[in-house]
Order: sequence, then structure tokens, then C-alpha cells
Amino acid sequence: MTRIAVLSDIHGNVLALDAVIADAQARGCDAFLNLGDTLSGPLWPVETAERLMCKDWPTIAGNHERQLLTLDRARMGASDSHARDVLDERHLAWIAAQPPVLEYSPDIFMCHGTPVSDLEHFLHTVEPTGMREATGAEIAGRAGDRHEAIVLCGHTHLPRIVALGDGRIVANPGSVGLQAFDDDRPWPYRVEVGDPRARYAIIENGRLEFVAVEYDHEAAAAKAAREGRGDWAEALRSGRLTA
Repeated sequence: MTRIAVLSDIHGNVLALDAVIADAQARGCDAFLNLGDTLSGPLWPVETAERLMCKDWPTIAGNHERQLLTLDRARMGASDSHARDVLDERHLAWIAAQPPVLEYSPDIFMCHGTPVSDLEHFLHTVEPTGMREATGAEIAGRAGDRHEAIVLCGHTHLPRIVALGDGRIVANPGSVGLQAFDDDRPWPYRVEVGDPRARYAIIENGRLEFVAVEYDHEAAAAKAAREGRGDWAEALRSGRLTA
């Protein structure tokens, strides 16, 4: 019987990653999937890459992987530029080999945002007034003609599962490495999970369980602060953003 651990949005938080791996293994998981945005951030991009490169998990690229490989250094945000400055050619080659989507099995499809975009939110919708949970009709439209019973996505850092009318399930495991952030595309919005624990999900027999794991988030927050990222420090410490 296969128990699959589903991880997303690690963002270079190797402390959270190690805690999730240990927890998943203790729960009997014998396969791991990674939905992208693995390295970018002010934490430990190199250590995270080294931890994962030897594991050969099915891994897809998120928007941050694409940005690391395609944007000029001057156009990168602070999280991407920090990662790009410390990663070497081996790490970049590993990123470059990651596909944007993956048909993991006849029943499981992996994407970061949606099947057609690494920036579009699948289970949430961003409007001028902020972000809200997407409706079933919106989600079904984004799923399109994907036939798999389980469609996995990341990007929002928010755990959510939605069953569509035709029986398909669309699920986001939440973020391993960062429980709050803000963005301005296509309009300004904030994401706040509300506590600092690392998130992942487990799939077994077509059912999905969300898991939250304690780790040394104060050490991660201290690292972010040393790198001049007070916004990350607060998000890692509390799962919330400063006012």
C-alpha cells in the first residue's frame, strides 16, 4: 500500500523540510512528490537543493524556478536574487530539468499554479479587493479536461481540497516553508495561514490528509532577519505578516 507525501513551496527552508520528511517517514510514507517553488528565499537554498537532489523525487518547477532561470539578475525580486547568488551550475541544471507539470500516474496530476500557468491560483481567486476562495465553477474551468482523479497544485501556500461535481479532487497541500506572504499580481493581496508549522499532505487510497508539523521556526526566522528580510522573519515566526 503506497502512502504518498505531497510537498510544495519549500522556499529554501531546509529546517521545515527535514521536519516534514521525518514526520512523513514516521507515518509510513514511501513516496514523495514536490510541487515546486523549492529554493527561492533568504534561508538555505543550497542546503535545500543538496538535500533533494540525491532523492530523485518527482519534482516540478514553480514560478520561482522559471524566474531563477529566465530573469535577468537586475529584474529579480529579493527572494530569487538571494537564491541565484548562492546556487551553482549543478543546482541550476537540476532546476532546469524540472518540468512545469507532470502526469505522475494515471490518477495523479501535478502542477504548481494551474495546468496552464505557474502564476494562476487554482483554488483561490485574486480580485481588486484581495484573495478569496475560488468557486467550484472557477476551479472546474481551471482544471479543464484533466482526467486524473487527483489534481495537485501549490503556489498559494494555503491547504485546501475541493471535490468537483464529476468526482475529481483538486488539492493544495499548503507550504512546507513559509506560512505568510504578500504579492501584487494581478492585484495586491495577502496570505496568512496564522501559525508557523510546516504543511504537507498525504495521499492514500485516493484520500488526502493534511498534516502540520512543528519545527524550529525561530531559527528560520533568525536566519531571515540576518539576511535583512524582516518580512520573512515575522511570517516564519507567526504565520502572519506585519501590519
